[in-house]
Amino acid sequence: MSKLLNIAPGNPGVWWLWLAAALPLFGRTPARAETPVTLAPPHYLGAPSCASSSCHGGGGAHQNQYLVWSRRDFHSQRPVATLATARSRQIAAALAITDPSTDATCTTCHAPLSAVPADRRGPDISVTEGVSCECCHGPAENWLRAHTRKDWTPADRVFAGMRDLQNLYVRANACVACHQTLAVPLLQAGHPELLFELDGQCAAEPRHWVEKPAWNRAQTWYVGQAVALRELSWQLNRETIPDQHLLARWQALVWLLEKLDGVDPALPGVGNLAISPSPGDFQAAQSGADAAARAAAGLTWSADLAPTMLARLAATSGDFTTAPGEVAAHRAERLVLALDRLLLAQTTPVSPVASQTLNDLFQEAQSIPDFNAATFATTLGQFARALK
Repeated sequence: MSKLLNIAPGNPGVWWLWLAAALPLFGRTPARAETPVTLAPPHYLGAPSCASSSCHGGGGAHQNQYLVWSRRDFHSQRPVATLATARSRQIAAALAITDPSTDATCTTCHAPLSAVPADRRGPDISVTEGVSCECCHGPAENWLRAHTRKDWTPADRVFAGMRDLQNLYVRANACVACHQTLAVPLLQAGHPELLFELDGQCAAEPRHWVEKPAWNRAQTWYVGQAVALRELSWQLNRETIPDQHLLARWQALVWLLEKLDGVDPALPGVGNLAISPSPGDFQAAQSGADAAARAAAGLTWSADLAPTMLARLAATSGDFTTAPGEVAAHRAERLVLALDRLLLAQTTPVSPVASQTLNDLFQEAQSIPDFNAATFATTLGQFARALK
């Protein structure tokens, strides 16, 4: 069960995120001022429109995307099925929701096609598809027949309304709304807390795409964390009294990304933000994190960036015994994921001691209430020494 997104004018991230969760990209208007054209919003055609054996329902490596999604991907059936569980009904009851399978608070993420108006749905569409093809790639009416043409460039597909998910900034925006942003009442009602980490989530996804030759998992991780900070900042900036648990998560993510400020001249830092922030700090973080995400997505990622980032973050053991308890626990939560993704991005063999010590760090960061900062700091020091 997830949350109902609130659209804030002037928030660039949320506009994209709302599109990712429910609504389409509009067709592009030709740049001829003397003959302005307004295109009708494209229709959603449903997953069956991708399913023929000659398209994405075939057996070949480049024709089986629909089969991978429908048979193996947790986005196909599980999001909708989750709304029928006892836990979902319990959360719904706490929020006075009669039926989580039809309430927009839940279906926005678990069944996003339910938000598409009836006159925008093709005859084969079903709102029970879960998170299906068009939820991520955009409504297919204007690009379905032509997007596989050999003479079409990626720019042609984007022009026709297909979302450019090879762009890591666009990809992160398409995922973060439903994989991180939860309204505080949902959390208080018992919804599991979500932690957005783009590279790990892409690795866990049954692969139905081919990454660009220059794709880099460290770059994917960084872009995702910057977008996560932008959205946490946007959410906290909207609250009259910031939720303290959400604030601790924000402080931990700010700490993580500030440790990487200046790691590359082409990569703007998120800025020096106060540990006890004001609304102005949330706005600054939102703007700075978005700029960092955009720049990182367009950066030619050098081979030494991942090991440099890894070394910086591994050398932070002293920052855990001085931070407030919940903030330190959330720092550890974010840090172990960062170390894992950056370690996997190494081109040199990983020390078995480093791998085992990282496993220990994961175990020590499992529980926020039971987190022991001193023990974690000691193990982190061992990890840093194992890297050397």
